[in-house]
Amino acid sequence: METRDDLFLNRAPTARRPLLGLTVLVVEDSRFASEAIRLMCLRSGARLRRADSLENARRHLAIYRPTVLLVDVGLPDGSGLSLIRSATETAPRIDVVLGMSGEDFSGDVLAAGANGFIAKPVQSLSAFQAAILQHLPVNRQPPSPRSVTDETIQPDLIAYRDDLNHIARVLDDTNADSTLDYVTQFLGGVAKSAQDHDLDAAVAHLRKLRRAGDNPDAGVVALSQLVQTRIAAGGPL
Repeated sequence: METRDDLFLNRAPTARRPLLGLTVLVVEDSRFASEAIRLMCLRSGARLRRADSLENARRHLAIYRPTVLLVDVGLPDGSGLSLIRSATETAPRIDVVLGMSGEDFSGDVLAAGANGFIAKPVQSLSAFQAAILQHLPVNRQPPSPRSVTDETIQPDLIAYRDDLNHIARVLDDTNADSTLDYVTQFLGGVAKSAQDHDLDAAVAHLRKLRRAGDNPDAGVVALSQLVQTRIAAGGPL
Protein backbone atom coordinates (compact mmCIF):
# COMPACT_ATOMS: atom_id res chain seq x y z
CA MET A 1 0.00 0.00 0.00
CA GLU A 2 1.40 3.40 -1.02
CA THR A 3 1.88 6.03 1.67
CA ARG A 4 1.37 9.77 1.24
CA ASP A 5 5.16 10.14 0.94
CA ASP A 6 5.24 7.55 -1.86
CA LEU A 7 2.55 9.45 -3.75
CA PHE A 8 4.44 12.72 -3.32
CA LEU A 9 7.79 11.32 -4.45
CA ASN A 10 6.18 9.79 -7.56
CA ARG A 11 4.75 13.12 -8.73
CA ALA A 12 6.42 14.47 -11.86
CA PRO A 13 7.75 18.03 -12.01
CA THR A 14 5.87 20.57 -14.07
CA ALA A 15 6.92 23.77 -15.83
CA ARG A 16 5.33 25.86 -13.07
CA ARG A 17 6.50 23.64 -10.18
CA PRO A 18 9.88 22.32 -11.37
CA LEU A 19 10.90 20.78 -8.02
CA LEU A 20 7.70 18.79 -7.55
CA GLY A 21 8.46 15.35 -6.12
CA LEU A 22 11.75 16.41 -4.53
CA THR A 23 12.47 16.38 -0.80
CA VAL A 24 14.88 18.97 0.58
CA LEU A 25 16.72 18.93 3.90
CA VAL A 26 18.10 22.38 4.73
CA VAL A 27 20.70 22.56 7.49
CA GLU A 28 20.54 26.21 8.53
CA ASP A 29 20.52 27.88 11.95
CA SER A 30 19.13 31.21 10.71
CA ARG A 31 15.35 31.34 10.94
CA PHE A 32 15.30 34.20 8.41
CA ALA A 33 17.32 32.28 5.80
CA SER A 34 15.34 29.09 6.48
CA GLU A 35 12.06 30.93 5.94
CA ALA A 36 13.27 32.18 2.55
CA ILE A 37 14.15 28.62 1.52
CA ARG A 38 10.80 27.33 2.84
CA LEU A 39 8.93 29.83 0.68
CA MET A 40 11.03 28.93 -2.37
CA CYS A 41 10.40 25.22 -1.88
CA LEU A 42 6.68 25.91 -1.45
CA ARG A 43 6.57 27.90 -4.72
CA SER A 44 8.60 25.23 -6.51
CA GLY A 45 6.70 22.16 -5.32
CA ALA A 46 9.43 20.62 -3.12
CA ARG A 47 8.87 19.23 0.35
CA LEU A 48 11.15 20.72 3.02
CA ARG A 49 12.61 19.59 6.32
CA ARG A 50 14.98 21.68 8.45
CA ALA A 51 17.79 20.97 10.89
CA ASP A 52 19.43 23.83 12.80
CA SER A 53 22.69 22.10 13.72
CA LEU A 54 25.07 19.35 12.67
CA GLU A 55 23.74 17.10 15.42
CA ASN A 56 20.12 17.47 14.33
CA ALA A 57 21.08 17.05 10.68
CA ARG A 58 22.79 13.75 11.39
CA ARG A 59 19.72 12.55 13.27
CA HIS A 60 17.59 13.37 10.22
CA LEU A 61 19.98 11.63 7.83
CA ALA A 62 20.09 8.50 9.99
CA ILE A 63 16.43 7.82 9.20
CA TYR A 64 15.67 9.93 6.14
CA ARG A 65 17.32 10.36 2.73
CA PRO A 66 16.38 13.62 0.99
CA THR A 67 16.77 14.25 -2.71
CA VAL A 68 18.53 17.55 -2.01
CA LEU A 69 20.75 18.52 0.94
CA LEU A 70 21.40 22.25 1.50
CA VAL A 71 24.07 22.91 4.13
CA ASP A 72 25.07 26.25 5.62
CA VAL A 73 28.84 26.36 6.16
CA GLY A 74 28.69 28.11 9.56
CA LEU A 75 26.67 26.17 12.14
CA PRO A 76 26.56 26.51 15.94
CA ASP A 77 28.22 23.17 16.61
CA GLY A 78 30.80 23.14 13.83
CA SER A 79 31.47 23.58 10.13
CA GLY A 80 28.92 22.42 7.59
CA LEU A 81 31.84 21.23 5.46
CA SER A 82 32.17 18.15 7.67
CA LEU A 83 28.54 17.23 7.00
CA ILE A 84 29.01 17.76 3.28
CA ARG A 85 32.01 15.41 3.28
CA SER A 86 30.19 12.66 5.16
CA ALA A 87 27.02 13.03 3.06
CA THR A 88 28.88 12.82 -0.25
CA GLU A 89 30.93 9.82 0.86
CA THR A 90 27.91 7.81 2.04
CA ALA A 91 26.29 5.31 -0.34
CA PRO A 92 23.79 5.67 -1.81
CA ARG A 93 24.74 9.29 -2.34
CA ILE A 94 22.17 12.06 -1.98
CA ASP A 95 21.32 13.27 -5.49
CA VAL A 96 22.21 16.94 -4.95
CA VAL A 97 24.39 18.36 -2.16
CA LEU A 98 24.87 22.14 -2.05
CA GLY A 99 26.75 24.36 0.38
CA MET A 100 25.55 27.84 1.34
CA SER A 101 27.14 30.88 2.94
CA GLY A 102 27.11 34.66 2.98
CA GLU A 103 30.90 34.49 2.48
CA ASP A 104 32.70 33.01 -0.50
CA PHE A 105 33.35 29.44 0.60
CA SER A 106 32.67 28.07 -2.89
CA GLY A 107 36.13 26.51 -3.22
CA ASP A 108 35.93 24.83 0.19
CA VAL A 109 32.41 23.56 -0.50
CA LEU A 110 33.36 22.01 -3.84
CA ALA A 111 36.53 20.52 -2.35
CA ALA A 112 34.36 18.86 0.33
CA GLY A 113 32.46 17.05 -2.45
CA ALA A 114 29.34 19.20 -2.92
CA ASN A 115 27.73 19.59 -6.33
CA GLY A 116 27.65 23.37 -6.04
CA PHE A 117 27.53 26.48 -3.90
CA ILE A 118 24.70 28.96 -3.24
CA ALA A 119 25.70 32.46 -2.15
CA LYS A 120 23.44 34.01 0.47
CA PRO A 121 21.19 35.92 0.51
CA VAL A 122 18.98 33.44 -1.34
CA GLN A 123 16.28 35.65 -2.86
CA SER A 124 15.77 34.81 -6.53
CA LEU A 125 13.28 31.98 -7.03
CA SER A 126 14.58 31.15 -10.52
CA ALA A 127 18.21 31.10 -9.37
CA PHE A 128 17.30 28.80 -6.46
CA GLN A 129 15.50 26.39 -8.78
CA ALA A 130 18.34 26.45 -11.32
CA ALA A 131 20.96 25.74 -8.63
CA ILE A 132 19.18 22.44 -7.91
CA LEU A 133 17.90 21.49 -11.37
CA GLN A 134 21.30 21.69 -13.06
CA HIS A 135 22.53 18.76 -10.97
CA LEU A 136 19.48 16.49 -11.36
CA PRO A 137 19.30 13.65 -13.92
CA VAL A 138 17.21 14.16 -17.06
CA ASN A 139 14.31 12.08 -15.73
CA ARG A 140 13.89 14.49 -12.80
CA GLN A 141 13.83 17.61 -14.97
CA PRO A 142 10.60 19.52 -15.66
CA PRO A 143 9.21 19.53 -19.20
CA SER A 144 10.62 22.26 -21.42
CA PRO A 145 10.26 25.16 -21.54
CA ARG A 146 10.49 25.75 -17.79
CA SER A 147 8.57 28.69 -16.39
CA VAL A 148 11.18 31.32 -15.45
CA THR A 149 10.19 34.13 -13.12
CA ASP A 150 11.93 37.20 -11.75
CA GLU A 151 10.11 36.71 -8.43
CA THR A 152 12.13 37.43 -5.30
CA ILE A 153 11.34 36.07 -1.86
CA GLN A 154 11.08 38.30 1.21
CA PRO A 155 10.67 36.37 4.49
CA ASP A 156 8.66 37.76 7.40
CA LEU A 157 10.70 40.05 9.68
CA ILE A 158 9.52 38.01 12.69
CA ALA A 159 12.10 35.41 11.62
CA TYR A 160 14.74 38.17 11.44
CA ARG A 161 13.96 39.23 15.00
CA ASP A 162 14.22 35.60 16.12
CA ASP A 163 17.73 35.50 14.67
CA LEU A 164 18.69 38.69 16.50
CA ASN A 165 17.37 37.34 19.80
CA HIS A 166 19.38 34.17 19.26
CA ILE A 167 22.63 36.01 18.60
CA ALA A 168 22.02 38.40 21.53
CA ARG A 169 21.96 35.38 23.85
CA VAL A 170 25.16 34.06 22.28
CA LEU A 171 26.92 37.41 22.76
CA ASP A 172 25.82 37.59 26.38
CA ASP A 173 27.24 34.14 27.06
CA THR A 174 30.89 34.60 26.03
CA ASN A 175 33.34 36.63 23.95
CA ALA A 176 35.60 33.67 23.14
CA ASP A 177 37.25 33.68 19.71
CA SER A 178 35.28 30.65 18.56
CA THR A 179 32.04 32.35 19.58
CA LEU A 180 32.94 35.56 17.73
CA ASP A 181 33.76 33.49 14.63
CA TYR A 182 30.25 32.10 14.76
CA VAL A 183 28.65 35.49 15.54
CA THR A 184 30.28 37.30 12.62
CA GLN A 185 29.51 34.52 10.15
CA PHE A 186 25.91 34.17 11.33
CA LEU A 187 25.14 37.89 11.53
CA GLY A 188 26.95 38.63 8.27
CA GLY A 189 24.61 36.28 6.41
CA VAL A 190 21.52 37.51 8.24
CA ALA A 191 22.37 41.18 7.61
CA LYS A 192 22.86 40.56 3.88
CA SER A 193 19.61 38.56 3.66
CA ALA A 194 17.67 41.35 5.37
CA GLN A 195 19.58 44.07 3.47
CA ASP A 196 20.48 45.64 6.81
CA HIS A 197 23.51 47.65 5.69
CA ASP A 198 24.30 49.17 9.10
CA LEU A 199 24.39 45.75 10.74
CA ASP A 200 26.51 44.40 7.90
CA ALA A 201 28.95 47.29 8.41
CA ALA A 202 29.15 46.60 12.17
CA VAL A 203 29.96 42.95 11.47
CA ALA A 204 32.62 43.98 8.94
CA HIS A 205 34.16 46.37 11.49
CA LEU A 206 34.42 43.62 14.11
CA ARG A 207 36.01 41.30 11.55
CA LYS A 208 38.53 44.01 10.65
CA LEU A 209 39.53 44.52 14.30
CA ARG A 210 40.06 40.81 14.84
CA ARG A 211 42.02 40.28 11.63
CA ALA A 212 44.32 43.18 12.56
CA GLY A 213 44.95 41.65 15.99
CA ASP A 214 43.36 44.63 17.76
CA ASN A 215 41.24 44.38 20.90
CA PRO A 216 37.74 43.51 19.59
CA ASP A 217 35.84 44.64 22.70
CA ALA A 218 34.72 47.98 21.25
CA GLY A 219 33.47 46.23 18.12
CA VAL A 220 31.61 43.62 20.16
CA VAL A 221 29.95 46.33 22.28
CA ALA A 222 28.91 48.32 19.20
CA LEU A 223 27.53 45.20 17.53
CA SER A 224 25.64 44.14 20.68
CA GLN A 225 24.09 47.60 21.01
CA LEU A 226 22.99 47.59 17.38
CA VAL A 227 21.46 44.12 17.77
CA GLN A 228 19.50 45.32 20.83
CA THR A 229 18.32 48.39 18.89
CA ARG A 230 17.08 46.17 16.08
CA ILE A 231 15.28 43.87 18.53
CA ALA A 232 13.51 46.82 20.14
CA ALA A 233 12.52 48.19 16.73
CA GLY A 234 11.35 44.80 15.44
CA GLY A 235 13.73 44.77 12.48
CA PRO A 236 16.03 46.91 10.31
CA LEU A 237 15.55 50.68 10.67
